[in-house]
Amino acid sequence: MSRRELREQIFKLLFRVEFNSPEDMPEQEELFFEEEDAAKDGDAVYIADKYHKISERLSEIDLRLNEKAEGWDTGRMSKVDLTILRLAVYEICYDEDVPTGVAINEAVELAKKFGQDASFGFVNGVLAKFA
Repeated sequence: MSRRELREQIFKLLFRVEFNSPEDMPEQEELFFEEEDAAKDGDAVYIADKYHKISERLSEIDLRLNEKAEGWDTGRMSKVDLTILRLAVYEICYDEDVPTGVAINEAVELAKKFGQDASFGFVNGVLAKFA
């Protein structure tokens, strides 16, 4: 898979956090890999590893988002936008392998694909404050 495809798979798995308790997430992760057929060529290891790293820092990431997103907090954001922002903020703040510009661009592309009409502008505006 390409990096963009891997990021999309991580987004899909991370999105499940919004609808499941932490106790249910191991089962959800297992179901995800069965449903998405993402386990080809060792990609599942990369996806799962990055998902776990993001999950461990969700409270920190949400705190950062709440500080930067003026007039918004994570409780008011759409679940799609929030998931995209969490992934991007992790890449910007904690993943040294992903340049900030790439993280922002990829987040905007995810917002165009999965979000509402205004999602890409919202995501871009919030992430610009991290740049």
